[in-house]
Amino acid sequence: MRLFAKGPFLLVGLGSSFAYAQTQTATIPTFQHVVVIVQENRTPDNLFQGLCTTPTICSTTPTTSQYNIQRSNWLDNTSNNGGVTQPRPIPLDNTYDLSHAHSAWVAQCDLDAPTGKCKMDGAAGVNCSPKANCPAHPQFKFVDNSTGILNPYLTLAKSYGWANYMFQTNQGPSFPAHQFIFGGTSAPSSAEDEAGTFASENMSGTGTGAGCVASEGRLVQLIDSTGTEDPNNKIFPCFEHLTVADLSSSTVSGISWRYYAPGQGSIWTAPNAILHICGPVGGNCTASDWIDNVDAKNPADFLTDVASPSCRLQQVTWVIPTAANSDHAKSNTGGGPSWVASLVNAIGNNPCKNPDGSSFWDTTAIFITWDDWGGWYDHEVPTIELSPQGGYQLGFRVPLIVVSAFTPAGLINNSRHDFGSIIRFIEQNFGFTPGQLGFADHRATTNLTGFFPLKNARIFSTIPGGASAATFLAQPVVGPDDDN
Repeated sequence: MRLFAKGPFLLVGLGSSFAYAQTQTATIPTFQHVVVIVQENRTPDNLFQGLCTTPTICSTTPTTSQYNIQRSNWLDNTSNNGGVTQPRPIPLDNTYDLSHAHSAWVAQCDLDAPTGKCKMDGAAGVNCSPKANCPAHPQFKFVDNSTGILNPYLTLAKSYGWANYMFQTNQGPSFPAHQFIFGGTSAPSSAEDEAGTFASENMSGTGTGAGCVASEGRLVQLIDSTGTEDPNNKIFPCFEHLTVADLSSSTVSGISWRYYAPGQGSIWTAPNAILHICGPVGGNCTASDWIDNVDAKNPADFLTDVASPSCRLQQVTWVIPTAANSDHAKSNTGGGPSWVASLVNAIGNNPCKNPDGSSFWDTTAIFITWDDWGGWYDHEVPTIELSPQGGYQLGFRVPLIVVSAFTPAGLINNSRHDFGSIIRFIEQNFGFTPGQLGFADHRATTNLTGFFPLKNARIFSTIPGGASAATFLAQPVVGPDDDN
């Protein structure tokens, strides 16, 4: 079965009045499953230098067949070397972390007021901790692949689709980023999203947890449409608005979904902050939506759920890593590339069949992205949204790899995407009105259909470097970092 998808779309207009101009028409498969794999805190310049295997394959002004990776002369407004710094390698499991708060975004952006664009030379202003572990120029590093640790990522990028211009939607850390990925906004309500008011940081205050099951003293900072974070403007992190899980139409009643995460009260477990999904009672999420659709015990349960004989793969699935496999600086143990390879292999090598007899591999689109930039340098200038959204959208570039049986090897996509593009793809794929939520999906200018130009399915080849489900199930279940 195939459909004609209109996309990507060009967003025209300001405020709450929008019109869409069709920019192209593409024939793509209709997928029965969409899997969103979310890793932590990296940029293309930091994590994917390994794509630059020849002098001409990477460029900061890429052609359609070049990766947009900058390899030298990173902009540094504190440098005495002509305003540039030369990047140096560090291990994936390095021992320091960089701030990815909104204040770090502001410093790294170094906004040029007359043009309204980031100069992208302020990364040296991003805080590093613990100080004892911070080398010189800690923000200007790229991950060393001399041991081949990144090879699963590089194989996936070169074997399927790579986005040169994927940006996180928010200008800040993980809690709001995961809200945008799951629900299209970190605003407490639809009215506040329209006004440009968003949750902008991770948790603060006394107690523990996040979302509707957080301790009473836990708060989240709000930012307004001018980009101001008033320290007196903090609220309890329990919101109420529609999410991807609530999509419906006159012809489609809804979608089946599953969210795998490392703990009920984690800042990375986005459904816990949505009141009607969590249904908090006594410090626990108890609503039927949560019980039926959220696995907060162990993200590795995905590997056993999708395997035979269970053969459970919902229409939309989100998979969040544990600390060891997250790529989050200071807390990961280098397991991220193997973890992601194992998730993809679990689908690609799967003997399970859909009710119509088709395979999971032939009917699944996989999006692998990173939730925020993590404080690392990246050279690419984000497109900041117009008022009122421009106070907190868009953020810096993050990697995006797209995997499917219909994605050609080595495809490089040069459209500008953000988390809203993923939601927009889900909407068009399952027959919902594009931009139905009215949040980042409504503001997105693309829907990612350009990653699926083939009409005939490719045979899957195992991604080397993956580990067994038993390996991951035996690991401790800890959130990706000690971020609040």
